[in-house]
Amino acid sequence: MSAPSIAQLLQASPATALPGTWKLARGRAITLRPATNGVLRIGHGRVWATLDGPHGVSPTDSGDHILEVGRSMWVQAGQRVVIESWNKTGAAYFSWDPVLAPVAVPAAAARRIRFAGVRQPLADLRMAVALGLRALGRLAVGVGHLVVDLVPVRSAPRGRMASCGAHGAMG
Repeated sequence: MSAPSIAQLLQASPATALPGTWKLARGRAITLRPATNGVLRIGHGRVWATLDGPHGVSPTDSGDHILEVGRSMWVQAGQRVVIESWNKTGAAYFSWDPVLAPVAVPAAAARRIRFAGVRQPLADLRMAVALGLRALGRLAVGVGHLVVDLVPVRSAPRGRMASCGAHGAMG
């Protein structure tokens, strides 16, 4: 009897069962050595997970963990974890969610001044100032006409003009 292949051990679950998870048959085990940090999540059943390397805070911390439905475990890049389906009734379903490292933003891009959010309000303000100045000019013309209409024009007394003409002031 030949050893089962990885494809047999790690079958994608049917879409109706648990989408996005892998199926690990009862009594089967698989070794994962992730290239990136990630989280191993249990979607159904129970697994026995054994980690290689530093297991915890003290040297006496065990690398063995029993994970049930809804539980998860952080696994570092390059750390080996062996998971075995430890479910009495059938297969266990699990998912692997890689945690991507944040990308640093270059300082030049972070300091770039963005005028896009200022251009339209500036254009609106320029239009408002132009309309305000136009209205102010029309107001000044209107006040000028009002003053001309309200203030009576004084006419010089007729006798004085006539007397001025008699004295030779006019001509």
